[in-house]
Amino acid sequence: MAQSIIHYGIHFGLPLVVALVFFKSNWKMAYLIMILGMLIDLDHLLATPLFDANRCSINFHPLHTYYAMVVYVLMLFFKKTRLLGIGLVIHIIADTADCLMM
Repeated sequence: MAQSIIHYGIHFGLPLVVALVFFKSNWKMAYLIMILGMLIDLDHLLATPLFDANRCSINFHPLHTYYAMVVYVLMLFFKKTRLLGIGLVIHIIADTADCLMM
């Protein structure tokens, strides 16, 4: 239970804090764009079994690999991709926290 609260707290709470603190004038749009980072979980559809509570997503699913993470970090350096990059990095942080708590 606590693990789920932390995991989803990071997924949804941290982008909200970032949006409210750093993108005050347009926080709703910033939050929405960062939440779109959740779409990388579509790669879970490629896994067999589809869901495994004891599986760490990091470096297992294609969009959760270290190579993909390099791209997400690089996105932070460009204004046009920064918000999505922040959302993706936060997503990876949430999944890493989940893996560490297993």
